[in-house]
This record gives sequence, structure tokens and C-alpha cells, in this order.
Amino acid sequence: KWDGSRRPRILFLADRNILSDQAYGEFTKYSAFKDDALVRISPKAIRDLNEDGKKVKVNTFITNSKQNQNRVPTNGNIFFTIFQTFSTSPIENVELKIDNESIPSNIPAEPTPNYQLSIVNYQLYPPDYFDFIIIDECHRGGANDESNWRGILEYFSPAVQLGLTATPKRKDNVDTYKYFGEPVYIYSLKEGINDGFLTPFKVKRIKTTLDDYRYTSDDTIIEGEIEEGKLYEEKDFNRTIEIVEREAKRVNIFLDEANQNEKAIIFCANQAHAALIRDLVNQNAKSKDPFYCVRVTANDGEEGERLLREFQDNEKTLPTILTTSQKLSTGVDARNIRNIVLLRPVNSMIEFKQIVGRGTRLFDGKAFFTIYDFVDAYQKFNDAEWDGPPVAEEEEEPSGVKEPKGEYKPKESKETTDASTSSAPKKVKVKLRNGKEREIQFMVSTSFWSADGKPISSEEFLNNLFGELPKLFKDEEELRKLWSNPLTRKTLLENLDAAGFPKDDLLTLQKLIDLEKSDLYDVLEYVFNGDYIAMTREVRAKAAEATIFALLNDQQKEFITFVLSKYIETGVDELDQEKLPILLTNKYHSLEDAKEILGDVANISRLFIEFQAHLYKKQVA
Repeated sequence: KWDGSRRPRILFLADRNILSDQAYGEFTKYSAFKDDALVRISPKAIRDLNEDGKKVKVNTFITNSKQNQNRVPTNGNIFFTIFQTFSTSPIENVELKIDNESIPSNIPAEPTPNYQLSIVNYQLYPPDYFDFIIIDECHRGGANDESNWRGILEYFSPAVQLGLTATPKRKDNVDTYKYFGEPVYIYSLKEGINDGFLTPFKVKRIKTTLDDYRYTSDDTIIEGEIEEGKLYEEKDFNRTIEIVEREAKRVNIFLDEANQNEKAIIFCANQAHAALIRDLVNQNAKSKDPFYCVRVTANDGEEGERLLREFQDNEKTLPTILTTSQKLSTGVDARNIRNIVLLRPVNSMIEFKQIVGRGTRLFDGKAFFTIYDFVDAYQKFNDAEWDGPPVAEEEEEPSGVKEPKGEYKPKESKETTDASTSSAPKKVKVKLRNGKEREIQFMVSTSFWSADGKPISSEEFLNNLFGELPKLFKDEEELRKLWSNPLTRKTLLENLDAAGFPKDDLLTLQKLIDLEKSDLYDVLEYVFNGDYIAMTREVRAKAAEATIFALLNDQQKEFITFVLSKYIETGVDELDQEKLPILLTNKYHSLEDAKEILGDVANISRLFIEFQAHLYKKQVA
């Protein structure tokens, strides 16, 4: 136990390098510690300390504990590593030629001459070396009686041990509570969102007419054997049946709905599916950069890790989209993720929470994130486990004494690989008849969710996010009047800003309620009146065109048509009075040329202001 006579030694223990690296990075980012206080224990760091190039010999290990500590990093106060590094053996197998008095407890009292000692890296530290151990994602094995973690934790039992998890797990012999005890502190997703530490979200549920499939003779079986009459459901796709046109339709729906410049993770059925989706995204996205969308799965190795690091770098725009199956459901701290796309069922509440968690990280300008749900995963929000502690399972009384289990063997990665086994049925690949993919219909419904997973109105969601809109106009008619003139519109926006509702928030609202192709006027109308039916800028311009053009000559019509095209393309900023000189220069190359065609400055200004009154007339809205 630490007695205050020296600086405490802390160990941060994880099961994946990305988690250990992220923790180390967070500690080093703010320069709160001296450079030599933080130590990343890696295989290379251990190799560098073993200059002789040999593993620790048994005789050395048993007789010289001081020298053992020279074989592992000890020159710091906060250490970061993964249990795989700690579980690697440093021992060189040699014959034991020692007296029995120096034999440690884990060696037989009378070892055979050729006895091989099983020692791993963590045993080169004394059991009381660390004072405090933090076990990250402890539900993934820290409590498992058979796990490598357990051996490490029991070896360092003198230390205070703190398990961290966002998803306590009680199945598959991983009873977190049994080992660590009841939580000393619980902080829910709901509290994190309400306190401003996590980002709220909205859900876009997408349904298509090919969410399930029954074979018809006009389709072509490319590979495998189809079960005629069988209804293939979501759980079957990309495991037992593949229809590329179906996946392409889903990809295009997502690309059309989302901002393609925003970072996203797409969760796929397996690695082959992730590769297919990567290719379809790159084929159909606006960006033609081959690294716009990349796959990061267990089999992508160091190149996958490199691409993941690039994705996590908020200063970089490429890659923009990652496809994965299981690998990225936990431990990925990419703060600028704006979209989570579900193209496979999520059966576990634990995994569902983890996936949602990928989008909750805070980032400048990120007020919310969007879940694109193609598989009805949103129903998990209705589960009592969504924002509460898991219900304890009743433990069965043992019926008798069981034989001890054999040597621990790590389970294979849960990530589905492309390898097929002799018992696995061959995947059926189907090509739809020509033109059938164009007949696929779809529907997108947007819903808003409170932090505790309850559906709420868009008005309530907006109020929770931004607060109530300041009362700067008494009704819709006054708003229309203020907005119709660029001078009073500017004053209104300035007053909103002064009241704590800046234009950036309006633009975020515009995106949040899917009105990016509409005017900011429609956003304010929608917030003021939740029943308001918005229109796109293009529809608004077309609806007002006849009224606007009624009293204009051909030259004036040409100029206003140009202005409206810019308005439709980029938004209401094009109608600001300050933009008028730029618009004239872009259209006529110089202000003098513009005056020759449209008249003097006063006439041009009057034309620019008056046409906007017609654009926002009540009969148009």
C-alpha cells in the first residue's frame, strides 16, 4: 500500500492499443505532467530494455528481482499498457539449477531438471509495485474468472483497482459486479447529455420496399442455391444472401440525406459487406478521392489502424467515412463524427449503447448527431436497459462440484471474417432484373429523442438544445414583414444574436430539422409554429416568380433571375444588401456596366428590396 513516502504509481490497463494510446494521448495533450512521469509500456519499450537481446533466464528471474525490474519500464508514475503486452512471456527456457530455498511459490518444490517456468511480463514487477490500477472497458473481461485480465488483477491485488465501463455486462461468465462490487459512481448517458458533456441525437428511420426479399424467376441467381418461397429478412442479408442493388440503394439514400462532407461510421454485417459498402460509397459519392470512404476491420491490420488515426484527426477531412462490422463499436474517440449508419441488426443492448456512444463526443460546432437506422434498431430505445443499470440475473445454485477447466484459450475475435467453414452454407448472390432497382421505394421519417431514449417533439428537442426562441416578433405576419426587407431582416438577426440566438445556431437548427434547402425564414416559422409546412428555396422562388416579374422589364427580369439562382443555390445571405455590389459585379463585370443596363444606384437598390417583399408574401408561403 502507498504510504506517502514516494509519488504513487498508477497503471491504466486496457485490452486494445487504441484505448491505451488514446488515454496516453489525453494525459500528454495538456502538459499537466512532466515528460518522464508518463510511460507507455509497449513490446518495443520492453525490448529496448533488454539490450542483450535475450529473454529473462529462469535463474535470473528467481535470484535477482532487482534485475527483473530493469527488464520492464519503471521510470515513471503513470503507466499505460494493454493486457496482451503484460501477458507476453519474457522467459528463456533453460534448465533449473538452483537450490530449493530460492524457488518462488509458483514453481514446484522439486522441479524436474527440464522444468519450464511460465513467467509473463507483469510478473517482472513486484505485486505491490502499483498503487492504483484503472481497468478500462472492464466489462470485456476484467471480471472473467478465466480471463488473462483476472490473473493480472489478482497478481497486483495490493493495489486499489477501479473498473471503468459504459456497459456493465452480466452474461457469458463476465459478471463485472461480482468482481468489482457495486459501482461507486454511476453517470448515465441522460445525465451526460443534459449536463452538456455529450451530444444529443436525432434518428432517421429508413424503410424500403426491399428490406426483405422473396425470389422471383425474373431475377438471376449468380452464385449459390436459393430457397424458393423463403422470405429473406434483415438478419439474412450479407450473411446468407447478397443483393448488391439493395445495398447500393441504401448507400444512395444515405448519401442523398446526409451532408457528404461530414464524418460518418457505417456498421455492416461482416468484413465482406464492409468492403462492398466502401466500394459503393466511393462509386456514388460526390468526392472521387479513393480515400473518401475506407474500411477499418480486424483484418485490415496496421493500414486499417493508420486510416483510423487519420479519421480521428479532426484537422483532416479524409477519410470522411469508415465502414466496419464490429471493430469500431467501442473505443473510437473520433469527436467529429456526425453520422452513425446502421446497415445490420444490433442484437445486444450493450453493443447498441456502444455504437450510439461513437457519436456522442463533443466537438466545436457539433450540436447533435444523426443515426441513420435502416434496421429498426431505434426500438432499443424503448428497452428499460437503455438508460438504467442492467437488471441482475438470478444466479443458479450449483448442483455439484465441477471439474476444473483446462488451460485458458482466448476466444476468437467476434468480428466476422470472410473465411467460410465447411459447415457454413454458401452465400447466395442474386442480381435483380434490369430496372428493378429503380422500382425500390423508400420512406424516411425523422424522430427526436430525449436523453433517456423517449421520443419527443421537435419543438421540445430544440428547446432542450437551444432554449426558447426570443420573443422579437408577436406573430407570423410581423416575422414575414421583418424578413421581407433586407434592412429589417439584418436588424432582426442582430437582435436574435444579442438575445443569445446567433445565426450559427439558426444554421444548426436548419440542419437539425432537415430544412437545409429552405430559407432561414422557414426555420423561424417552424420554431414559432410547429405545424408550419416549410418549402424549399427553389419552390418559394418559383411560386413568387409571376408576381415578381409582373412589373419588370426584360433587363430587370434577367438580373432578378440571376439573384434568385444564387439564392436557391446558397441561401438567404445572397439577399443581403451588402451582397448587392458583388451580385452586380458577378453578373455585369463592373458596377458601371450594371448601371448602364439597370439604371442608377437608387433604382437598382429599390429593385433589389422590392422583389423580396413578393418572395415572402403570405400567398407564396
